Amino acid sequence: MNTCCWENVTPKITPMITYTTEETLTVAEFKDVLVRSTLGERRPIDEPDRLQEMIAQADLIVTARDNGKLVGVARSISDFAYCTYLSDLAVDRTYQKQGIGKELIRHTKLTAPQATLYLVSAPAAIPYYPRIGMEQYEHCYVLRKVEQLK
Repeated sequence: MNTCCWENVTPKITPMITYTTEETLTVAEFKDVLVRSTLGERRPIDEPDRLQEMIAQADLIVTARDNGKLVGVARSISDFAYCTYLSDLAVDRTYQKQGIGKELIRHTKLTAPQATLYLVSAPAAIPYYPRIGMEQYEHCYVLRKVEQLK
């Protein structure tokens, strides 16, 4: 008879994630998940008024929660008919590689099924999107200041 010592084995616990559309996401929660996802490196996390406007002006916010704790967010601008721009997709680093980002995208798309979903990838996430079935387009243009227009 073989015996096994389980005290050296760390069990894999898969959390129960709840996805929902939210209209009352707080600035503190939004900032926290941005920081825990590394997206905070490219967002104005030290400007709470700006974060509040980002939340207030979004047309669609889909969240992922583990027992109430915000572990992922998809923040989008949409007309719900033609296009949805997924501006922020953030998943807590400790919850990544569990399909949460893909589910946030799925719930976003299901909320606006006729609209084409667009997003601009963070550099580190570029390989992720084709793996989950999104098409990559080559053309994107940025205008940060109106003075740049010629």
